[in-house]
Amino acid sequence: MEIKFLELLEHAKKASENTYSPYSKFPVGACVLYQSGNIYVGTNVENSSYGLTLCAERNAISTAIAMGEKTKIVAIAIYSPTQKPCTPCGACRQWIQEFKESDDTKIISDDKNSELKIWTIDELLPHTFEL
Repeated sequence: MEIKFLELLEHAKKASENTYSPYSKFPVGACVLYQSGNIYVGTNVENSSYGLTLCAERNAISTAIAMGEKTKIVAIAIYSPTQKPCTPCGACRQWIQEFKESDDTKIISDDKNSELKIWTIDELLPHTFEL
C-alpha cells in the first residue's frame, strides 16, 4: 500500500481546525490510515478536568473502531500549528501500539520548515508493553 504522507497530514491539519482546546490553546488534529485503505480523523477535545481530555490520535482511533474498522493502523499523521513537530503523548503511543499493523507503522508530522518528519511506532515507543 502506498502511503500518501502529505495527504494524511493535510487531513490532520483540517481536523485541527475543529479542536476544542480552550484551556491549553494547543490545537491538534490526527488522521489514521488503516490496512483497508480507510482513513479517519480526530481532534483533541479538552475538559476543565484535564484528565478527561481526549487527544486527537485516540479520538481518530476511537472513531475508526466505532465505524466498524477491523484492520490495523498503517500510518497516523499528527498536526498542530503550535508545536513542530507534534508527536503523540505516551498514552497515544500505547494506543497506536495496540492497533498497529507492525513495528514499522508510521507516525507523520511536520517541522518548523513544513518538512515531513516520519518515525516508526517502534522508534517512538521502544520496549513497549505488550501481552
